[in-house]
Amino acid sequence: MRFDFHTHHERCGHATGTLREYVTAAIENNLQIIGLADHLPLFAEQEDHPSPGGCMAKSEFPNYVNEVLQLKQEFAGKIDVLLGVEADFILDCLGLYRKILASYPFDYVIGSVHEFAGIGLYDSEHWDQLTNQGKLDLKNSYYYHVAQSAKSGLYDILGHVDALDRYMPDYKTYQTEIADETLQTIAENDIVIEINSSDEHWVPNGVLLERALHYGVKVTFGSDAHEPERVGDHFEEVRKHLLEVGYREWAIFNQRQRTMISL
Repeated sequence: MRFDFHTHHERCGHATGTLREYVTAAIENNLQIIGLADHLPLFAEQEDHPSPGGCMAKSEFPNYVNEVLQLKQEFAGKIDVLLGVEADFILDCLGLYRKILASYPFDYVIGSVHEFAGIGLYDSEHWDQLTNQGKLDLKNSYYYHVAQSAKSGLYDILGHVDALDRYMPDYKTYQTEIADETLQTIAENDIVIEINSSDEHWVPNGVLLERALHYGVKVTFGSDAHEPERVGDHFEEVRKHLLEVGYREWAIFNQRQRTMISL
Protein backbone atom coordinates (compact mmCIF):
# COMPACT_ATOMS: atom_id res chain seq x y z
CA MET A 1 0.00 0.00 0.00
CA ARG A 2 1.30 3.45 -0.96
CA PHE A 3 0.37 6.50 1.11
CA ASP A 4 1.47 9.98 2.13
CA PHE A 5 0.22 11.64 5.31
CA HIS A 6 1.99 14.99 5.15
CA THR A 7 1.09 17.48 2.40
CA HIS A 8 0.40 21.22 2.25
CA HIS A 9 -1.32 23.48 -0.25
CA GLU A 10 -1.72 27.10 -1.29
CA ARG A 11 -3.75 28.24 1.73
CA CYS A 12 -0.72 28.07 4.04
CA GLY A 13 1.09 30.81 2.11
CA HIS A 14 4.32 28.93 1.45
CA ALA A 15 3.10 26.07 -0.76
CA THR A 16 1.57 25.90 -4.22
CA GLY A 17 -1.36 23.98 -5.66
CA THR A 18 -4.94 23.29 -4.68
CA LEU A 19 -6.12 20.42 -2.53
CA ARG A 20 -7.64 18.82 -5.61
CA GLU A 21 -4.28 18.96 -7.38
CA TYR A 22 -2.65 17.07 -4.52
CA VAL A 23 -5.33 14.39 -4.68
CA THR A 24 -5.02 13.96 -8.45
CA ALA A 25 -1.21 13.89 -8.14
CA ALA A 26 -1.53 11.13 -5.56
CA ILE A 27 -3.71 9.10 -7.94
CA GLU A 28 -1.21 9.61 -10.76
CA ASN A 29 1.55 8.37 -8.43
CA ASN A 30 -0.46 5.22 -7.61
CA LEU A 31 -1.11 6.09 -3.98
CA GLN A 32 -4.02 4.43 -2.21
CA ILE A 33 -4.16 6.98 0.63
CA ILE A 34 -3.52 10.72 0.51
CA GLY A 35 -3.50 12.73 3.71
CA LEU A 36 -4.14 16.47 3.44
CA ALA A 37 -2.54 18.06 6.48
CA ASP A 38 -2.02 21.78 6.19
CA HIS A 39 -0.87 24.02 9.03
CA LEU A 40 -3.33 24.78 11.80
CA PRO A 41 -3.98 28.54 12.04
CA LEU A 42 -2.54 30.53 14.94
CA PHE A 43 -5.70 30.36 17.01
CA ALA A 44 -3.98 31.82 20.09
CA GLU A 45 -3.36 35.12 18.30
CA GLN A 46 -5.93 37.93 18.23
CA GLU A 47 -5.56 38.63 14.51
CA ASP A 48 -7.36 36.50 11.96
CA HIS A 49 -4.25 36.04 9.83
CA PRO A 50 -1.10 37.04 11.74
CA SER A 51 1.25 34.86 9.65
CA PRO A 52 0.25 34.96 5.95
CA GLY A 53 3.43 33.15 4.95
CA GLY A 54 3.19 30.53 7.69
CA CYS A 55 -0.36 29.22 7.87
CA MET A 56 -3.91 29.95 6.79
CA ALA A 57 -6.25 32.47 8.42
CA LYS A 58 -8.49 31.33 11.25
CA SER A 59 -11.55 32.27 9.21
CA GLU A 60 -10.33 30.07 6.33
CA PHE A 61 -9.94 26.91 8.39
CA PRO A 62 -13.59 25.72 8.16
CA ASN A 63 -13.37 26.10 4.37
CA TYR A 64 -10.26 23.92 4.36
CA VAL A 65 -12.00 21.22 6.39
CA ASN A 66 -15.13 21.30 4.24
CA GLU A 67 -13.15 21.10 1.01
CA VAL A 68 -11.21 18.06 2.22
CA LEU A 69 -14.44 16.34 3.27
CA GLN A 70 -15.96 17.06 -0.14
CA LEU A 71 -12.91 15.60 -1.88
CA LYS A 72 -13.12 12.57 0.39
CA GLN A 73 -16.63 11.90 -0.92
CA GLU A 74 -15.88 12.76 -4.53
CA PHE A 75 -12.87 10.46 -4.82
CA ALA A 76 -14.23 7.56 -2.75
CA GLY A 77 -13.42 4.33 -4.55
CA LYS A 78 -10.46 5.90 -6.36
CA ILE A 79 -8.32 6.92 -3.39
CA ASP A 80 -8.83 7.39 0.34
CA VAL A 81 -8.65 11.13 1.04
CA LEU A 82 -7.95 11.81 4.72
CA LEU A 83 -8.53 14.96 6.73
CA GLY A 84 -5.36 15.79 8.61
CA VAL A 85 -3.69 18.85 10.06
CA GLU A 86 -0.20 19.83 11.16
CA ALA A 87 -0.43 21.57 14.53
CA ASP A 88 2.52 23.35 16.09
CA PHE A 89 3.49 22.25 19.58
CA ILE A 90 3.11 25.41 21.68
CA LEU A 91 3.39 24.56 25.35
CA ASP A 92 1.29 27.51 26.55
CA CYS A 93 -1.58 26.78 24.14
CA LEU A 94 -2.28 23.11 24.74
CA GLY A 95 -5.71 23.65 26.28
CA LEU A 96 -6.88 25.83 23.41
CA TYR A 97 -5.50 23.47 20.77
CA ARG A 98 -7.01 20.46 22.51
CA LYS A 99 -10.45 22.04 22.27
CA ILE A 100 -10.05 23.05 18.62
CA LEU A 101 -8.66 19.70 17.49
CA ALA A 102 -11.56 17.90 19.14
CA SER A 103 -14.03 20.06 17.20
CA TYR A 104 -13.29 18.60 13.75
CA PRO A 105 -13.46 15.06 12.31
CA PHE A 106 -9.75 14.62 11.73
CA ASP A 107 -8.38 11.28 10.57
CA TYR A 108 -5.07 12.14 12.20
CA VAL A 109 -3.15 15.08 13.67
CA ILE A 110 0.55 15.77 13.14
CA GLY A 111 2.37 17.57 15.92
CA SER A 112 5.51 19.46 14.96
CA VAL A 113 8.06 21.55 16.83
CA HIS A 114 8.81 24.61 14.70
CA GLU A 115 9.65 27.05 17.51
CA PHE A 116 11.31 26.37 20.84
CA ALA A 117 13.41 28.24 23.40
CA GLY A 118 12.25 31.50 21.83
CA ILE A 119 13.68 30.80 18.38
CA GLY A 120 12.48 29.29 15.11
CA LEU A 121 13.65 25.98 13.68
CA TYR A 122 14.87 27.72 10.52
CA ASP A 123 16.73 30.55 12.28
CA SER A 124 20.17 29.59 10.95
CA GLU A 125 21.71 32.96 11.88
CA HIS A 126 21.04 32.15 15.53
CA TRP A 127 23.20 28.99 15.49
CA ASP A 128 26.23 30.94 14.26
CA GLN A 129 26.18 33.14 17.37
CA LEU A 130 26.31 30.25 19.85
CA THR A 131 29.21 28.67 21.67
CA ASN A 132 29.62 24.89 21.56
CA GLN A 133 27.87 24.63 24.92
CA GLY A 134 25.13 26.92 23.65
CA LYS A 135 24.56 24.63 20.67
CA LEU A 136 24.38 21.59 22.93
CA ASP A 137 21.91 23.37 25.21
CA LEU A 138 19.82 24.29 22.19
CA LYS A 139 19.79 20.71 20.94
CA ASN A 140 18.73 19.53 24.40
CA SER A 141 15.95 22.11 24.40
CA TYR A 142 14.73 20.90 21.02
CA TYR A 143 14.55 17.29 22.21
CA TYR A 144 12.82 18.42 25.40
CA HIS A 145 10.06 20.06 23.37
CA VAL A 146 9.67 16.99 21.15
CA ALA A 147 9.33 14.83 24.26
CA GLN A 148 6.74 17.17 25.73
CA SER A 149 4.77 17.04 22.48
CA ALA A 150 4.70 13.25 22.75
CA LYS A 151 3.39 13.49 26.31
CA SER A 152 0.65 16.01 25.43
CA GLY A 153 -1.81 13.47 24.04
CA LEU A 154 -2.77 15.84 21.22
CA TYR A 155 -1.15 14.07 18.30
CA ASP A 156 -1.17 10.83 16.35
CA ILE A 157 2.08 11.55 14.49
CA LEU A 158 5.12 13.61 15.39
CA GLY A 159 6.31 15.55 12.35
CA HIS A 160 9.90 15.77 11.10
CA VAL A 161 11.48 14.69 14.38
CA ASP A 162 15.16 15.71 14.33
CA ALA A 163 14.57 18.38 11.66
CA LEU A 164 17.05 20.58 13.50
CA ASP A 165 19.67 18.32 11.92
CA ARG A 166 18.85 19.98 8.57
CA TYR A 167 19.54 23.50 9.77
CA MET A 168 22.03 23.55 12.64
CA PRO A 169 25.69 23.23 11.52
CA ASP A 170 27.63 20.26 12.95
CA TYR A 171 24.44 19.02 14.60
CA LYS A 172 25.65 15.45 15.01
CA THR A 173 28.86 16.49 16.80
CA TYR A 174 26.86 17.61 19.86
CA GLN A 175 26.06 14.28 21.48
CA THR A 176 23.34 14.19 24.13
CA GLU A 177 21.63 11.49 26.18
CA ILE A 178 18.40 13.45 25.91
CA ALA A 179 17.94 12.12 22.35
CA ASP A 180 17.55 8.58 23.70
CA GLU A 181 15.37 9.80 26.55
CA THR A 182 13.11 11.52 24.02
CA LEU A 183 12.79 8.34 21.95
CA GLN A 184 11.90 6.41 25.10
CA THR A 185 9.22 9.00 25.90
CA ILE A 186 7.78 8.73 22.38
CA ALA A 187 7.64 4.93 22.68
CA GLU A 188 6.09 5.03 26.15
CA ASN A 189 3.36 7.37 24.93
CA ASP A 190 2.78 5.19 21.84
CA ILE A 191 3.09 8.05 19.34
CA VAL A 192 4.16 7.44 15.74
CA ILE A 193 6.97 9.43 14.13
CA GLU A 194 7.03 10.16 10.42
CA ILE A 195 9.95 9.61 8.10
CA ASN A 196 9.91 13.03 6.47
CA SER A 197 11.28 12.99 2.92
CA SER A 198 10.85 16.67 2.05
CA ASP A 199 14.61 17.10 1.71
CA GLU A 200 17.36 14.87 0.36
CA HIS A 201 18.29 14.62 4.02
CA TRP A 202 15.39 12.56 5.40
CA VAL A 203 14.55 12.90 9.09
CA PRO A 204 14.97 11.03 11.25
CA ASN A 205 17.72 9.01 9.64
CA GLY A 206 20.94 7.24 10.53
CA VAL A 207 21.68 6.50 14.17
CA LEU A 208 18.54 8.18 15.54
CA LEU A 209 16.28 5.98 13.39
CA GLU A 210 18.15 2.87 14.53
CA ARG A 211 17.73 3.96 18.15
CA ALA A 212 14.03 4.60 17.51
CA LEU A 213 13.65 0.98 16.40
CA HIS A 214 15.58 -0.17 19.47
CA TYR A 215 13.08 1.56 21.77
CA GLY A 216 10.05 0.35 19.80
CA VAL A 217 9.06 3.69 18.25
CA LYS A 218 6.53 3.20 15.44
CA VAL A 219 6.90 5.00 12.11
CA THR A 220 4.90 6.23 9.14
CA PHE A 221 5.65 8.20 5.96
CA GLY A 222 5.13 11.86 5.01
CA SER A 223 6.61 13.69 2.06
CA ASP A 224 5.82 17.12 3.53
CA ALA A 225 5.07 18.08 -0.09
CA HIS A 226 4.64 21.78 -0.79
CA GLU A 227 4.04 21.23 -4.53
CA PRO A 228 1.64 18.63 -5.98
CA GLU A 229 4.41 16.99 -8.00
CA ARG A 230 6.24 16.14 -4.76
CA VAL A 231 3.43 13.94 -3.39
CA GLY A 232 4.83 10.57 -2.36
CA ASP A 233 8.39 11.74 -2.94
CA HIS A 234 10.94 8.99 -2.11
CA PHE A 235 8.22 6.65 -0.80
CA GLU A 236 9.81 3.48 -2.15
CA GLU A 237 13.33 4.51 -1.14
CA VAL A 238 12.15 5.23 2.41
CA ARG A 239 10.34 1.88 2.58
CA LYS A 240 13.48 0.01 1.52
CA HIS A 241 15.60 2.01 3.96
CA LEU A 242 13.29 1.13 6.84
CA LEU A 243 13.58 -2.55 5.94
CA GLU A 244 17.37 -2.24 5.97
CA VAL A 245 17.27 -0.59 9.40
CA GLY A 246 15.14 -3.46 10.70
CA TYR A 247 11.58 -2.17 10.65
CA ARG A 248 8.92 -4.56 9.35
CA GLU A 249 5.74 -2.49 9.61
CA TRP A 250 4.50 1.08 9.60
CA ALA A 251 1.33 2.96 10.51
CA ILE A 252 -1.69 4.21 8.59
CA PHE A 253 -4.60 6.18 10.07
CA ASN A 254 -8.32 6.70 9.72
CA GLN A 255 -10.70 8.50 12.09
CA ARG A 256 -7.89 8.88 14.66
CA GLN A 257 -7.41 5.10 14.69
CA ARG A 258 -4.03 3.58 13.86
CA THR A 259 -3.44 0.37 11.91
CA MET A 260 -0.04 -1.23 11.48
CA ILE A 261 0.64 -2.74 8.06
CA SER A 262 3.61 -4.62 6.60
CA LEU A 263 6.32 -2.61 4.88
